[in-house]
Amino acid sequence: VKSLMEWSILGAPLIAGLMVAATHVLLGHEVIKRGIIFIDLCIAQVAALGVIVAHALHLAEGGWLTQAIAIFSALVAASLLAWTEARWRTVQEAIIGSLYVLSASVAMLVLANDPHGAEQLNQLLAGQILWVNWTSLWPLVATTLLVLCLWAGLPAQRARLFYFLFAIAVTASVQVVGVFLVFATLILPALAVHRLGAGLGLLLGYLIAANGYVTGLGLSLLLDTPAGPLVVCTLAASCLVVLAVRGWLQAHRTLNTSN
Repeated sequence: VKSLMEWSILGAPLIAGLMVAATHVLLGHEVIKRGIIFIDLCIAQVAALGVIVAHALHLAEGGWLTQAIAIFSALVAASLLAWTEARWRTVQEAIIGSLYVLSASVAMLVLANDPHGAEQLNQLLAGQILWVNWTSLWPLVATTLLVLCLWAGLPAQRARLFYFLFAIAVTASVQVVGVFLVFATLILPALAVHRLGAGLGLLLGYLIAANGYVTGLGLSLLLDTPAGPLVVCTLAASCLVVLAVRGWLQAHRTLNTSN
């Protein structure tokens, strides 16, 4: 009975986390390869700005109009970054950082006179994954399937579609897990498996992400602590373990070679 009760609480959040990981681990490898590490923070912040604008217009939280504004904002940012990458690739990271700071500042200005502004901003940064229910999962599931199908079905167009698929994936995930966890899911597994083969790297990246979400959500329920920040910590811990094992194996191979 207790396990059933825990599953009723953690089931939907866990599925949400695994849906986020399904796209973000994949896209994270591309982010590392392109060297545009902060694109996830930037696009996530722009999508969050769209949600904040919808909130300021008193639109229903999670409603289709709110989703439309958020994804439109993210797609505009993605279009801008795709355009700048083609023309000013050497300063792309600086442009991404500037757009992040600008969108974050505008978000703070929009929320300045909102009595619940600080709470709204905190939710978008740290996320509220434990409050996900089965009904609210459907948009995230649909978005995940769309991104994965386009990525797998159009391999020749991946470079051209990257920014737009990224925007779609991040818009859905940032409202569930928050900006911090979006960044952690994209970058930490990709860093831990950097320079491994594509197949092994992706598999290990998915295992790291799954362990981070399962362990983090379980500890959050057990310790009664905020889920988003704790999952970030368990993701980081999982990555450190993988990096330590990789370092030990490399040292062991080097020692055997020298002998």
